[in-house]
Amino acid sequence: MSRMSVLFCLCWWNLIGVFGETVSVMEGDSVTLNTDVSVIREEDDILWNFGADNSLIAEISREKQIFSTYDDVPDGRFRDILKVDNQTGSLTITNITYKHAGLYKLDIIGVKWSSKTFSVSVYARLPVPNITRDCSSSSSSSSSSSSYCSLVCSVVNVGNVTLSWYKGNSLLSSISVSALSISLSLPLEGEYQDKNSYSCVINNPISNQTQHLDISELCHTCSGSGSLLVLICTAGSLLIVAAVGIFCRKYRKTDQEVQTRTGEITYIDPIFHKRNTQKSHVKEEDHVEYAPVQ
Repeated sequence: MSRMSVLFCLCWWNLIGVFGETVSVMEGDSVTLNTDVSVIREEDDILWNFGADNSLIAEISREKQIFSTYDDVPDGRFRDILKVDNQTGSLTITNITYKHAGLYKLDIIGVKWSSKTFSVSVYARLPVPNITRDCSSSSSSSSSSSSYCSLVCSVVNVGNVTLSWYKGNSLLSSISVSALSISLSLPLEGEYQDKNSYSCVINNPISNQTQHLDISELCHTCSGSGSLLVLICTAGSLLIVAAVGIFCRKYRKTDQEVQTRTGEITYIDPIFHKRNTQKSHVKEEDHVEYAPVQ
């Protein structure tokens, strides 16, 4: 019974072979999915399908003289970027983008029927990380002093990446994202007098970019701003003192002028004039006679 089972399995694998392969490619590059067939036999048909809907995107049949790519399906995303090798049946995708990531299935139908799948992942080209000093954090942090400075490593418009800080070859911290077109930043509290080399690294499964840090040079950027602020404040204080001094001098000068003018005033004694009053005197000796009125 066991021998019959082994024989059945061997026959089954001769009829159908199922293999999976993972392919990672950079956006804008070309990738070839190989059939591992040196020459297509006359009786073999090659079928390439894409996605969960198994949309037919390429077909080869020597017997029927078919060597075709169907780049208008499923939504035209493969237009003008598919090529099929007429000898081996391998499929090449040129100028690939994230829209072309997914599952590709190869079927070889003939005397034997074999199948193979390809899981294609597309990654964007990575930018070089940007390292700056976070002056606001340095001024507000209680732990910050002359021997420490706050640094920030940042990248924009990235996806499926990991951003990391290294001190020499030792990993200090990292952050990973799987979303597309996102901005990342990773802080670091660095030692001002540290002679070890710091670096910020962004990477995905197929590439990486590194930015090295000169901590002694970068940590001077905020100190210059602080000196400028002190200079501005000092200049402002001097202006205020000067303005107060000018005001006081002007006030003293005005007060002296008032006192001088007061000393020049000549006072005279007032002269009072007696007012003449007219009185009517009726003499007693005057006699008035009244005549009757007729």
